[in-house]
Amino acid sequence: MTVLSTSERPEFFSFHNGEKAVLPFSRSEYDGRLAGLRKIMQDNNVEAVVLTSMHGVAYYSGFLYCAFGRPYACVVTMDRSVTVSANIDGGQPWRRSADENVVYTDWKRDNYWRAVRDIVGNAKRVGIEGDHLTLAQHAKLGEFLSSETVDLASATMAQRMIKSAEEIALIREGARIADLGGEAVRDAIRVGAREIDVAMAGRDAMELEIARSHPDSEIRDSWVWFQSGLNTDGAHNPVTTRKLEAGDILSLNTFPMISAYYTALERTLFIGEPDKDSLAIWEANVGAHELGLSLIKEGATCSGICAEINEFFAERDLLQYRSFGYGHSFGVLSHYYGREAGLELREDIDTVLEKGMVVSMEPMLTIPEGKGGAGGYREHDIVVLGDDGPENITKFGYGPEHNIVDA
Repeated sequence: MTVLSTSERPEFFSFHNGEKAVLPFSRSEYDGRLAGLRKIMQDNNVEAVVLTSMHGVAYYSGFLYCAFGRPYACVVTMDRSVTVSANIDGGQPWRRSADENVVYTDWKRDNYWRAVRDIVGNAKRVGIEGDHLTLAQHAKLGEFLSSETVDLASATMAQRMIKSAEEIALIREGARIADLGGEAVRDAIRVGAREIDVAMAGRDAMELEIARSHPDSEIRDSWVWFQSGLNTDGAHNPVTTRKLEAGDILSLNTFPMISAYYTALERTLFIGEPDKDSLAIWEANVGAHELGLSLIKEGATCSGICAEINEFFAERDLLQYRSFGYGHSFGVLSHYYGREAGLELREDIDTVLEKGMVVSMEPMLTIPEGKGGAGGYREHDIVVLGDDGPENITKFGYGPEHNIVDA
């Protein structure tokens, strides 16, 4: 066996191990995305882009990396698109990349940046994702590339906000599977069951359906947040081992992940009939939800929708209990990567809704302990702005008529 010295070991190399995998989208889909990025590059006089975020890399290449503390990239020039991955991943990044892949080794510090530099070449202006590149990595970029940097994060986000037909088809599948997960969660609710038991039932149902209906996808990252009682006060509160009790307010949240695409179903439920105060707040939140759904249409603004729902809550003296904005975009995002912040239904965002956008409607009220109706109330549907106008693709019922579970 020949042992290579450190100086003889490669800094980076290609590893075409096996055949290319079946990716979630067609070749023409990735070509269209790259064409859009290259138009952004031309408009900004940029010769290369170094995408470093999970969502940026996945959107243009199909490869969703697992960082584990290591840097990754998709480097795009006017004639190449190359993912840069760590040697620990073997040939999987090449198999899951629509185009080229280069593997960097850890025999020597900063081989990642040597690989990036080899692809970027002599580019004088390089695009980056300023909302993701850390100060440390930005310093490394300056050390290895003699290039001016241009932040293209907002421009690439705007591109991702308009979904293609293929993306919308995948999002529809996600909404369908979220509903199936919701049904499994509702079926598992019973006094004495733990939050984690109910959550696992929903997650298992979704992963089994993803495996059945999307057998070429990587099965990863689907999850359920199922909250009860006090734990419903935050939308992102983790699951606990608390046992369900009669009279509990519950929050059902299912999130199937298909090829890095996020979808969600969120619902308020009760074990047994809610008390008068709880029922009144629940019905008010359902009213805000229905109002919001009616406002999602082409030409509406995010801030305008928010203002009307704010007025609805203010008239009922409930606005002070609103927890966050009323909805957001969908696409390549998860609870630990991605965010299309330009398409959130908030007071400070004036984006005009267009055909091809996909947004949620998800009002939430949190009533603190000690007040009548204490708990967190949330409903969540997904709306596609398509050729025939807005379409709600969430089918799971909401409100007291559907989600009071027998004690």
